[in-house]
Amino acid sequence: MTYLDVSDFFKDIDGKFDNLIGSSNLIEDSGRAIIMLPKGTKFCIDDALYSSKSSRNLLSFKDIRYNGYHIETNNKGSEEFLYITPIVSSQKLILEKLSIFSSGLYYTTMKIVKINVAIH
Repeated sequence: MTYLDVSDFFKDIDGKFDNLIGSSNLIEDSGRAIIMLPKGTKFCIDDALYSSKSSRNLLSFKDIRYNGYHIETNNKGSEEFLYITPIVSSQKLILEKLSIFSSGLYYTTMKIVKINVAIH
């Protein structure tokens, strides 16, 4: 599941959520979100969850794959990176390069893409 800390795109839901350490009421809303990573890679996430108590955004591998991308890790010297690449490609193209925290989580920045729709 993907978790976001921006409330603009969400509807009210029952916030009960089961995680690895038990059940909690962290989730306040859910909905569709479009995010963009630093180099312009966009993700459309249909079931993003919102929690104002979250200290970070989490992007799931499932959502990365659903949007047509692969992920792979690579080491350069003593540093490890997570690469996001296109699924269909005749040559390797690295779209995004994410660094790793000492905790083992990869990190990057992301922007929420706001879309306005006009219907005639």
